[in-house]
Amino acid sequence: MSKEVSHKFYQRCFRFVGPIIRFFRPFDVFGQENIVNGPALICSNHSAMIDPFHIALALGGDMQIRVIAKISLFKIPIVSFFLWKLGMIPVDREAMDVGSVKRSLSYLKKGDKVVIFPEGTRASSYDASSAKSGAVKLAERAKVPIMPVFMPRKKPFFRKTQVIFGEPYFVEKLSEKRSADDYAKLSEELMEKIQNLGDGNKWN
Repeated sequence: MSKEVSHKFYQRCFRFVGPIIRFFRPFDVFGQENIVNGPALICSNHSAMIDPFHIALALGGDMQIRVIAKISLFKIPIVSFFLWKLGMIPVDREAMDVGSVKRSLSYLKKGDKVVIFPEGTRASSYDASSAKSGAVKLAERAKVPIMPVFMPRKKPFFRKTQVIFGEPYFVEKLSEKRSADDYAKLSEELMEKIQNLGDGNKWN
């Protein structure tokens, strides 16, 4: 099976799936002025499988994204084919996955946007301390901005939800190496930025 990523394939899927999602799970987009041109690490809270689709649709079909997804999804025959063709990035959450990091850095170097969910998995409630440090480490190493994104955790069918883009920012590269505690603090700050975007949202 070819793992070559096809932008045309991505756009075809976008045109097919987009109207279906917009019908069953409609949404409004806020903060479009914060969407950067060029490479960026899109970091969002995560509560439903629909989340990557909402982000992709909010950005538009011409802006192909690369979503970091759990490796178990790539072991499902038909699903695996589509994930590879759409340029998704498999990650093994149970190990130090160097391949995932290299693939993400490669896409960012080419000017693409990579989507990562700092919580690591779907979460039904907010807990900044549960954020993984992989996102801030990747942004620091790639020297690309983080685009924080908030989506309500509850997304009722046929009722509009929101995709809110926050102000992008960089993780400053220091001359000395950061400690694990430093990265944990940066990860908590990232989740706080995401959560602050949704303060007052009734589906939060």
